[in-house]
Amino acid sequence: MKIGILGTGMVGETLGTKFIQLGHEVKMGSRTANNDSAAKWVKAAGANASQGTFNDAAKFGKMVFICLKGAVFLEVVKTLELPAFAGKVVVDVSNPLEFSNGLMSLSICNTNSLGEQVQAAVPIANVVKTLNTVNCGVMVDPPKGGDPTMFLCGNDPDAKKKVTDLLKSMGWRDIIDIGDITKSRGTEVLMHLWMNLFGLFGNPHFGWKIVRGS
Repeated sequence: MKIGILGTGMVGETLGTKFIQLGHEVKMGSRTANNDSAAKWVKAAGANASQGTFNDAAKFGKMVFICLKGAVFLEVVKTLELPAFAGKVVVDVSNPLEFSNGLMSLSICNTNSLGEQVQAAVPIANVVKTLNTVNCGVMVDPPKGGDPTMFLCGNDPDAKKKVTDLLKSMGWRDIIDIGDITKSRGTEVLMHLWMNLFGLFGNPHFGWKIVRGS
């Protein structure tokens, strides 16, 4: 499958490398076509890796991953050609994080979510929110986090099925579909507790596990 990745940071590189290892073709997009970080990743990732602008990556991918910091996509999307997203699965793995004086807050929360705003920004696409509750190392290697539960939500059942299949190929064994895209509100606010645990544990190799009673 052809996968477009928007973002050249650690999350985009980690996911892109995993997708290449699984046999997919990946184009990493940034604001410029010759981004240095993307170029280094392409050189290391091999023949199935390429780079371009955000538009190039959006056009290329049958599935497009948003791997940008905070709510940056909501600004980036204003510069993109929206027809490139028509009918595609857009996977939002980001969280609306802001940091001030060392303290974290969510720029969008309670009555809205970044997942919902991404869907509103690209209404011709099918947005699925997932992977935003773990560190990127755990995203691509669930056992590193103790085989946690992965949450997934979105409005289109077929899109969620496609993303679920991809997650399974990445090693995820416990996946829960929690409903429509409004359920992003719940997974995004988990970042407050995630940051507390990160500080307590001293490493990001953990996740959430849902244990059900009878």
